[in-house]
Amino acid sequence: MARKQDSSNKDALKAEMSRILAEDRDVLKSIVSEALQQTLEAEMDEALGAEKSERTPNRVGYRSGYYGRTLVTRVGKIELRVPQDRQGRFRTEVFERYQRSEKALTAAMMQMYCRASPHAR
Repeated sequence: MARKQDSSNKDALKAEMSRILAEDRDVLKSIVSEALQQTLEAEMDEALGAEKSERTPNRVGYRSGYYGRTLVTRVGKIELRVPQDRQGRFRTEVFERYQRSEKALTAAMMQMYCRASPHAR
């Protein structure tokens, strides 16, 4: 019986996501964009050993601005600001160096949103 409930919950979740996407693709685009930007910032903090403007003995480098990057996804083109470090050693794991489009990135982001959103339940 629990499997039938799980199946019906999954079907309901898929239907709800389809409805949300049909209503406004910009909502999902902004969610994906914000999540990617926060991930890039967290990766930079980890690579440098300190957050932005934080003074710690564990710091191994310094930020040096951003460069623009366009990533083509199923929800549209997303403009990202990729952080740079002064030594030029930072490489993100979010996407490959010359990758311009996503493969399963948006699907994973949708699942994370559905699990976190009270409206998707």
